[in-house]
Amino acid sequence: MDNLTSALRRFDRVAVPLDGRRHAAVAIAISLDANGSGAEGGPAIWLTRRALKMRAHARQFALPGGGVDPGEDAVDAAVRELGEEIGIVADRSASLGLLDDYATRSGYVITPVVLRVRDGQRPSVNPAEVSELYRITFDELAVEPRFLTIPESSRPVIQLPLAGHYVHAPTAAVLYQFRELALYGRVTRVADLEQPVFAWR
Repeated sequence: MDNLTSALRRFDRVAVPLDGRRHAAVAIAISLDANGSGAEGGPAIWLTRRALKMRAHARQFALPGGGVDPGEDAVDAAVRELGEEIGIVADRSASLGLLDDYATRSGYVITPVVLRVRDGQRPSVNPAEVSELYRITFDELAVEPRFLTIPESSRPVIQLPLAGHYVHAPTAAVLYQFRELALYGRVTRVADLEQPVFAWR
């Protein structure tokens, strides 16, 4: 964790102007384990699958997050959404830093917020927003991504094999940049990684 904290302090993030898009934030919430025992694979982050009845992007994989409300910044929004979606409590002091903004095809600019949350918290999923919750260890994040070509775009579509499925951008792009920094200390830009067509709406 010390190496990641130092890497985030040095990280020169790229901010993207909204230009009419809505600002959103996601939480990359790191915990030692799910019960504080240290026996569940070491550091990990929480990944969700959106509920079937969500108005947008139903059943897609996502990090806890949502729109930045008036009077909030990205850290405030990420902390709030983390609690609302999966019941993990944090505050602003848990923030280790921000990654690059990612502009989506559906009209958002997403700011990823890396948080070190208190160990031993047991998540409590909000079924209105989350259908499934996965604990993804840093070892699992070491998986190699796949890059696909599609006729609709010149940009490669990224897929990360996680939780028995393929996770796509924007979540895959955010997690890939985090993986590069957290596991290898590498700065890897991901703005040119494409989303699948089903996520464009």
